[in-house]
Amino acid sequence: MPPPARNFLTPEQVTQLQQALKESELPHVRERILIILLQNDGRTQQEIANFLGCSLRTVAYWCMHGDPDNLETLHNKREYEHYWKATPEYIELLLKTVDKEPSDLGYEFGRWTAERLATYLSEQTGIELSSSQVRRILKQKKYSYIWAKYDLEDKQNPVERAKFKEKLVQYLSIAREQPERLQVWFWDESGFSLRVIRRQNWGKKGKRKNLPGQRRHGRLNVMGAIREADRKRVCFFIKKGNADIFYEQLQHLNELIKQEWVNKGNRSEDFSKLGSKIILILDNASFHKRKEILAKISQEFPNFILEFLPTYSPDYNMIELVWHSCKEYIAHRLFKSLDELKSLLNKLLNQGELVINWHRKIKHKGNNVYIAA
Repeated sequence: MPPPARNFLTPEQVTQLQQALKESELPHVRERILIILLQNDGRTQQEIANFLGCSLRTVAYWCMHGDPDNLETLHNKREYEHYWKATPEYIELLLKTVDKEPSDLGYEFGRWTAERLATYLSEQTGIELSSSQVRRILKQKKYSYIWAKYDLEDKQNPVERAKFKEKLVQYLSIAREQPERLQVWFWDESGFSLRVIRRQNWGKKGKRKNLPGQRRHGRLNVMGAIREADRKRVCFFIKKGNADIFYEQLQHLNELIKQEWVNKGNRSEDFSKLGSKIILILDNASFHKRKEILAKISQEFPNFILEFLPTYSPDYNMIELVWHSCKEYIAHRLFKSLDELKSLLNKLLNQGELVINWHRKIKHKGNNVYIAA
């Protein structure tokens, strides 16, 4: 066998093949591109076959018939001919249709599948393609079959949100410039159970990693707050969330902030008159708004000003990002007991071991960046 040719491809051909290698969804096409590129590197056909794990006959065929100037030759004929039964008009209509809701076109089903798209387009254009062919077109146009996300916009009041955002921005501006005058804290509750939390994880293509399947019973409830200025977190483990426990934990938070004030050389008895005002941002849970509790807070904690979020606006509550990051950290971990879970949560939430990306987006929360961050 004569020695292999080396660098027979032009730089433009190499670039075109490398780009096609990145973009192709078809493993057999990627294999054929690699055969040509490896041949260009001076590898023998046997070396290429050993490297790719394919037959010598396959390598020999594509070394001879693969045309770097015509990538159509790398596709199976039948596959390519079926694809091009779709005209440009068909593809344009397909892309417009997939972006519409089925109900807009008079259908009762809630989502498009490749088969439903093929049926609809067959009726509209007279071109009959299989669902796999429609799927292939969509993949080549960079579409993928992914989970939809919940959207809260239809339940939100944009006027209330705009007013609240304006007020919050003013609070934050004052708190950053004059922290001795005003502090902004975000408050919320969350729960952590012994059941293993599933999250996306890296794994070999075609194989899923197994997680422990034990359904252990047990749950820890947490009430907590975070200060916007320095990201200081204070979290309390509670039996359950109700108005009385909310008041008790708010009492602890008040004492903590008062002690910070005293440590700066101030007198404890002057805190209610001279201490900084504390804006507490929280949601509309019913026990947050119980009248007698609100009256006690107003009377006993005069520094506190409670600001309730607009309805369905978790994206304005900075502490949601803390809960999300914490659950992401412990995902896929099986805890033997509530004590073990509590010990780790205390380190993450109260001892500063949880690292948080403050500018990330969170799915299922309207997918918005938290404006307070």
